[in-house]
Amino acid sequence: MTSFPLTFSSEVANARDGGLPIVALESTIITHGMPYPQNLEVARQVEADVRAAGATPATIAVIDGQLHIGLEEKQLIALAQARNVAKLSRADMAVCIATGRTGATTVAATMIAAQLAGIAVFATGGIGGVHKGAEGTFDISADLMELAQTPVTVVAAGAKAILDVPKTLEVLETQGVPVIAYGQDSFPAFWSATSDLKAPLRLDSAEDIARAHQTRVEMGLPGGQLVANPIPSDAEIPAATLAPVIAQAQQDAETHSITGKGVTPYLLQRIFELTEGRSLTANIALVRNNARLAAAIAALLATGEPRLRSTNR
Repeated sequence: MTSFPLTFSSEVANARDGGLPIVALESTIITHGMPYPQNLEVARQVEADVRAAGATPATIAVIDGQLHIGLEEKQLIALAQARNVAKLSRADMAVCIATGRTGATTVAATMIAAQLAGIAVFATGGIGGVHKGAEGTFDISADLMELAQTPVTVVAAGAKAILDVPKTLEVLETQGVPVIAYGQDSFPAFWSATSDLKAPLRLDSAEDIARAHQTRVEMGLPGGQLVANPIPSDAEIPAATLAPVIAQAQQDAETHSITGKGVTPYLLQRIFELTEGRSLTANIALVRNNARLAAAIAALLATGEPRLRSTNR
């Protein structure tokens, strides 16, 4: 925890007072991921999934210069309908707060807020990473460096498939970030459950993931861990089907000179159009799946059960 002022929702405040498990959730999926009212419906559903799995959801956002850890229903509704909301990462989060603006948190910004609030587990869709052509543009998401320095376990369906995933894994390895595939050897490919890339690590239970998180804390190691949770098989889009779609979207982005923070939302929207909405349906399924696993991990960490603690002392 920190002395920095945080605004907790009543639900999150009660969970903190009771020592109950809490799962952080980002807010860019609400403001930049899909249109109203679908964004509000999905945000409510993901929060409900966390509750059903035994934890308290804490959707994080900056509203009028206040860093909110958990949103009240009225705030969630307002954010879902807001326009010109900043998309916050490590570089611009403090400026947004200092100038009294409103901003939605990306993976990196949500991790920072979670650490400030003492929340150990965060569920998202997919992390950012190394963009294709980064050897010329140096376009690498701040999410990767955040994972290397902020001690939060992030549950995602891998890196977004629009990225250069092999290079993303190389950067994570260089930064010393544990990349753990849940229940399989293959690294998940976001909309697809598997890829031809082998995951660096594999764990098959929420208990093992919680134990790994706790062990890192006990060792004093900086940074978090990435849990790559494959999308449910009944919701995935095969990688072979997606490959030409992604290639077309990337070509269109280049044609229209889309750069910087505009690249990811443009590509996701273009893929949505080219798949006739199928990519969004898959995205919703994987986010909900990640929320359930994150809640299970958070519940184990909150119990402080002896079996999660190191026995080799």
